Amino acid sequence: MSSDNKGSELKPNTINFNDELDKKGAFIRVQSSFRNFISSSPDAEFKPEANRYHVYISYACPWASSVYHTIQFKGLQDVIDVSIVDYLLESGGWHFSEREGSTVDKINGFKYLRQVYELSDKNFNGRVTVPVLFDTKTKKIVNNESSEIIRMLNSEFNQFAKHPELDLNPAELQTQIQEMYDFIYPNINNGVYRCGFAVSQEAYSDAFEKLFNALDKVEDILSKQRYLVGSKLTYVDIRLFVTLIRFDCVYVGHFKCNKKQIKEYPNLSNFVREIYQMEGTKKTVNFFHIKHHYYESHRTINPYGIVPVGPNIDWVNEPHNRTNL
Repeated sequence: MSSDNKGSELKPNTINFNDELDKKGAFIRVQSSFRNFISSSPDAEFKPEANRYHVYISYACPWASSVYHTIQFKGLQDVIDVSIVDYLLESGGWHFSEREGSTVDKINGFKYLRQVYELSDKNFNGRVTVPVLFDTKTKKIVNNESSEIIRMLNSEFNQFAKHPELDLNPAELQTQIQEMYDFIYPNINNGVYRCGFAVSQEAYSDAFEKLFNALDKVEDILSKQRYLVGSKLTYVDIRLFVTLIRFDCVYVGHFKCNKKQIKEYPNLSNFVREIYQMEGTKKTVNFFHIKHHYYESHRTINPYGIVPVGPNIDWVNEPHNRTNL
């Protein structure tokens, strides 16, 4: 074997995101394909029912984890089950296994998540993403846009929830929540991806600057109040958390977001500690999946799929000080 091929036998046929780049080499996320809603309205196709719906998630994906987080916080585990894809994203898309906390497809028995999409739409030829909210009665995907799934789980299943009193999108705060989300999503949630998948210095530098300016702003906000829109936990806090919990162990190194680690921000780090230590959160966080997905799946960034041993992230278990606000 020639030296030019050394290590090639170790490389799986992993996915690339070249079709999601603009002319400047900046990453542009594709839009979700299924946008239906679960509703109690008499004419609704998808009505809230116990054990009718199933969610497909990835522990690695922050968007999917925020949906799983909502299931846990609302106490919907007994009426909405989940299937968890394998951490390795190859060219065939997300697949199912039973390694390291992954599961089989509990509903359809499929090998690939793409088969769930094709079951719902035989002509589907778009990007297969997680999360997926699936209706087991009609065998259709209801929705694969995480922010919309969160809102449905928050409001449409309260009759089945163990914690119906928890409202992650209260009416009186919805304007503030949306404004905050419109800031958090492009600059932080998607900002780390725009750093990591940039293929030009210009695109990377622009995303990097916007990311850390946004983190500085949120650090300041959280120095004055416990959560992003005040004293009440909302879904925008979950959306921020799922990016921050991945930041030090993946985004700093893999996506070159290396100006500062989250543990260096006094308020952001304590915010992460508080949410991580809330009941139900740890079930949604699998650091093995997180690290091995990014470092093994993104071979354009990390050609040999070497997964770093560090960093030490035990700081998330240390006591937080958020009750002082």
